[in-house]
Amino acid sequence: MLYRALADLVLVVHLGFIVFAVAGGLLALKWRWVPCVHLPAVAWGLYVELSGSVCPLTPLENSFRRAAGESGYSGGFLEHYAVPIIYPPGLTPTLQFVLAGVLALANVIAYGLVIRRRMHERQR
Repeated sequence: MLYRALADLVLVVHLGFIVFAVAGGLLALKWRWVPCVHLPAVAWGLYVELSGSVCPLTPLENSFRRAAGESGYSGGFLEHYAVPIIYPPGLTPTLQFVLAGVLALANVIAYGLVIRRRMHERQR
């Protein structure tokens, strides 16, 4: 039971990291310190997607699942809803490049908004 809970926690953290990497730039509209944390997260996400690497959270989660006696992602809310987002079926190198493009574009837009707002504030 403990290992299953740890595996689910890693899955939630992984999902949270992905959401933060994609949309966290918008938090910079409110807090000036966010880019210091967010831009390294974006860089890591781009590296993982473009290099075909595996995020270290994936083997960690899988080791917890094996320790819990599980072999896959059967059953449960987290497995049913979060796993397909983090581990989409049919993930190919081409799809990884597309995902990297989405990540980059989302952040270019977010930081474009941040820069625009900051410039507007300075003109006041």
